[in-house]
Amino acid sequence: MQSNRRHFVQTVSGGIALSALGSRLLSAPTQENKPRIKVGQIGTSHAHASKLAVYRQSPDYEVVGIVEPDAERRKLAESQATYRDLNWMTAEQLLNVPGLQAVLVETEVRDLLSTAETCVAAGKHVHIDKPAGESLPHFARILDLATKQNLLVQMGYMFRYNPGVVLLREFLKHGWLGEIFEVHTVMSKVVDPVSRRGLAEYPGGIMFELGCHVIDLVIGVLGAPEKVTAFPRRVSSEQDGLQDSMLAVLEYPRATATVRSSAIEIDGGERRHLVVCGTEGTFHIQPLDNPSARVTLAKPQGQYLKGSQTVTFPKYVRYIDDAADMAKIIRGEKPSDFSAEHDLNVQTCLLQASGIPTTR
Repeated sequence: MQSNRRHFVQTVSGGIALSALGSRLLSAPTQENKPRIKVGQIGTSHAHASKLAVYRQSPDYEVVGIVEPDAERRKLAESQATYRDLNWMTAEQLLNVPGLQAVLVETEVRDLLSTAETCVAAGKHVHIDKPAGESLPHFARILDLATKQNLLVQMGYMFRYNPGVVLLREFLKHGWLGEIFEVHTVMSKVVDPVSRRGLAEYPGGIMFELGCHVIDLVIGVLGAPEKVTAFPRRVSSEQDGLQDSMLAVLEYPRATATVRSSAIEIDGGERRHLVVCGTEGTFHIQPLDNPSARVTLAKPQGQYLKGSQTVTFPKYVRYIDDAADMAKIIRGEKPSDFSAEHDLNVQTCLLQASGIPTTR
């Protein structure tokens, strides 16, 4: 994948700073007169539903409506700035808005796929929040339906446009890390008791809920694994049934990857990381939410030096670049960087890593 930002690179205190100066956010239109894309959202119950604020602030979009069939949730949402002054309507009304092109699907996880399928069947591009439900055949059906209609299905994995990850893809594209033989990653936090009970409704535990974000990254580096072995554990004294400390091992012909996800790690956000080890270098991003990268190379590559260096980035704000890239794809300015095959591989691996059958 090509970088989504242009950076001026300078050496600073033994490291490399990727400056925001001179860079262009993807959300900035390249032409002043481009028509705004009409978008709506179905659901306010997903943990990331407030991303609608990004679309409201973007010059690429016109938010034409919001759907929330649950009266209690709607009342709560109406008091929040993200949804203030929007047009509330039914799903049927939204899908019949003249010129509507895209729908953000932000329901409870159990309803993501059925809602997305309705939108795709109506001829709309969709952004589906994560994870992509519990039924692999259902998700595959949606991807197939979208492909046949030349519609975008964009998944809501929140690190795809992280500048550290974007730079890692540049390293991989150029082969600067050599042959990749090891990837390991951690995605953890402390989940409060009320939220734990909600997550426990899904058999995949914290891997299904949180580990999905980094499984998306691992598949981006190594592709689909030959074998996935899950090690689910419940270690908390909470009597909610949530598998809260989980490990998955992904096996490849010449590489292995480990994915850990925990619901009980104190300050787990600071230890969220992705490490990619190759025969010519190692690329370590930590923390993922506000990234910097420790890069160690066997020999100079491009503007990067032999040995270790720290690369810093402008502060990363989630979903801005996702929304901007979606606009480019809908306008036909570029293809999607994440194929249906990639998304299906991610979902397959996620279900296997979470101990959920892939056949139902």
